[in-house]
Amino acid sequence: MRSIWLEKVIDSVADRGRELLGMRGDPAPSDLENLCNALLTQKGEASGTALAREILRHYQQLSTARKLEFFSLLDSRFGPDKDAIFKAANAFRELGSAQAWLSLSETMEPQRLRLFRRLNTAPDGTRALVGMRADLLSLLGQNPSLEAVDADLKRLFTFWFNRGFLELRRIDWRTSATVLEKLITYESVHEIQSWGDLRRRLEADRRCFAFFHPALADDPLIFVEAALVRGMAAAIDPLIDEDAPVLNPHDADSVIFYSINNCLTGLRGVSFGNFLIKQVAMELQREFPAVRLFSTLSPMPGFQRALRDRKIFTDWRLQAMVGSGAPAICAAAGTKDLASALMLLLQEPLRHEDLLTAPLTRLGLAYLVCARRKGKPLDPVAHFHLSNGAQLERINPFANRSPRGLRQSAGVMVNFRYIAQDFEANHEAFARHKKIQLGRALQKDGRSVREAWTSRS
Repeated sequence: MRSIWLEKVIDSVADRGRELLGMRGDPAPSDLENLCNALLTQKGEASGTALAREILRHYQQLSTARKLEFFSLLDSRFGPDKDAIFKAANAFRELGSAQAWLSLSETMEPQRLRLFRRLNTAPDGTRALVGMRADLLSLLGQNPSLEAVDADLKRLFTFWFNRGFLELRRIDWRTSATVLEKLITYESVHEIQSWGDLRRRLEADRRCFAFFHPALADDPLIFVEAALVRGMAAAIDPLIDEDAPVLNPHDADSVIFYSINNCLTGLRGVSFGNFLIKQVAMELQREFPAVRLFSTLSPMPGFQRALRDRKIFTDWRLQAMVGSGAPAICAAAGTKDLASALMLLLQEPLRHEDLLTAPLTRLGLAYLVCARRKGKPLDPVAHFHLSNGAQLERINPFANRSPRGLRQSAGVMVNFRYIAQDFEANHEAFARHKKIQLGRALQKDGRSVREAWTSRS
């Protein structure tokens, strides 16, 4: 954590820089471009730090519309110099020398990349830039022309948040209140209801680990929650029940990762979750040698939405997946149309648990192994774990009975199993061929589901 003394030194340097630059008061919006140009040409450390701080301070005071103008400015005025690139490329083609290549490489770099690096010298500059990208991502959907600006920021963050700079820390009840409060704020999979709830999640048979970066002292970048249990968990309630008895962790034979959360929107797309799970697994294996099984209990957040999409689950696919259970579902709903009947029963799935358990298991398997977008699994959670080398182990109907779990995934949850000796082979098969490795218990059903998904007969 950066000391208060160092913060004061940096602020002093920036304040001295303001004096040297003759800056008084806040710059007008029209001055922001001039300030950015001045920062790119400034040589002095004090004046450069001052300019960087002023630009970021001014940016944070802008309205959403003004921020959009700023990003458009970065796109149009601080992008690559095409003429200079062509000239440098011709020189490299003619000379082929190391110097010509260095010149071309430097010329190809957009000015905004150098600007971002210099802005990072401001006090808390990294945090401000991460926040800036969060703003940019919120505007990107309606302003796709800004994708190049986002790509440059993401590229920088990929370097700055390289695994080599990250620190893995265990979070427990002795961790600072600041960090604990952020766990409550950032937990988006299974909401933490109270301080008592959080304390139970940090008991002896539970673990929470997070990655931290030196520039963001008390902000976890990503954290994972795990339960030390016996056997592979098939339901979430026993793992997050505040009143559940505490198991002696040395009696556990399994680790269940039940929640993983990326905390900072501005770091979206900067991947370190795969490192986190594998490193935590190694840490827990060392601490508890008796543990032999590492698995997730994961949600399928888009499952209900996919079931309603007739382009994904067409009528004939629904019929093929539901099979012999279709007449009973239609009878319970009072309609002969299977799709309508299924959607009607899914409005109150717990009332129809007996009817829906088998169909939802098969439909969930089809969603994970067959539903694709651009060749990738439609489910983002499945894509994350499969790309990290996990195998699809088990489908658990009605594993999450919370209103949110029922609304998003009809209560279905999934076990993705991590087997150390299979990490690399599974990862390569998925990365190269999008092949999903199924656990032994699912292999027969997996073949059946794949055949039914593509055959209308």
